[in-house]
Amino acid sequence: MNKSLNVGIIYTEILSENKNNNNSNFIDLSETEYEYGLEFIKENIQTEGFSVCSFGLKKDIKELIDFIQNSNLDVIFNLCESYNHVSINEMYIAGIYELLEIPYTGNRSWTLGTLIKKWKVKDILEKYGYLTPKYQLITDLSNIEISENIKYPLIVKPSKEDASVGINNSSIVNDINELKKQAEYVYNLVKQPILVEEYIDGRELNVAILGNNTPEVLPISEIDFSGLPDSYPKIVTYSAKWHENSAEYIGTQGVCPAKLDKEIEDSLKKISLEIYKIFDCSGYARIDIRLDNNYNPYILEVNPNPDISLDAGFYRSAKNAGYTYSGMLKKIIELGLENFKSIV
Repeated sequence: MNKSLNVGIIYTEILSENKNNNNSNFIDLSETEYEYGLEFIKENIQTEGFSVCSFGLKKDIKELIDFIQNSNLDVIFNLCESYNHVSINEMYIAGIYELLEIPYTGNRSWTLGTLIKKWKVKDILEKYGYLTPKYQLITDLSNIEISENIKYPLIVKPSKEDASVGINNSSIVNDINELKKQAEYVYNLVKQPILVEEYIDGRELNVAILGNNTPEVLPISEIDFSGLPDSYPKIVTYSAKWHENSAEYIGTQGVCPAKLDKEIEDSLKKISLEIYKIFDCSGYARIDIRLDNNYNPYILEVNPNPDISLDAGFYRSAKNAGYTYSGMLKKIIELGLENFKSIV
């Protein structure tokens, strides 16, 4: 590969907008993750010999198109998490890259749009025969009734978000009153239908995958909940991901590689690869699994373009597979170029 290629990092710019508008509304910290770490990512891409420029997407789509058309880019490093604070709009930004016929990293627009709809993902998984927690979608807060075949405890979450948005220590509910209260909280936060699913007690595992047509499964990582206070639920809350001084963040440490019997490990990798291909994933993704006390793997989520920050779980797995941080970024760029060539 010609290492003089020009890489354009495109990310969602939130911090300056929030500061200028004195906006007190909820801001998803996952949207700002790359804005904080932009210079570090730039330096590491440059370490691999690429030229690098960057663009922070705000609300003017024309500015984005102008940047792409005027910057002589060879490939876009796509770090957009949303547009106008709406997560599902992430797919449309990728669609712009596709319409402009420029290579970009990570998953295609179809995959991004499909995987953000958690209930649709669960339906597809079930049709292919994979285990996923039973669920119900709540669209009317004034008339919440849970089906008889869904059993408490339940976990309450947004239906079209990622990065643990809307998940806190009250997300596990044991009766209808707790459910109504938590559903109202989540709806007021994100203004979208609420996903309610059976809570699966067990080990939480993350399977990171890197690649296109011949993807590579990286060492499996586990979330160790043993450091949480006894009264806290064993789940990855928003604070566990984004509030570094919180008890949840401190008490949920990633362990990689996870200690698993070889047979179980091989089975989890096989299942994850199959799911990666079902959803036509490309570049990189992470499959989140709950392994129950009987060793049954329940698929919780399929995460396209997961967090690849230095302290994130994806890089934890990549590091254990032998990648340096800059080497992982280079690989993701190469996969973006490769995927574009296979499509055009």
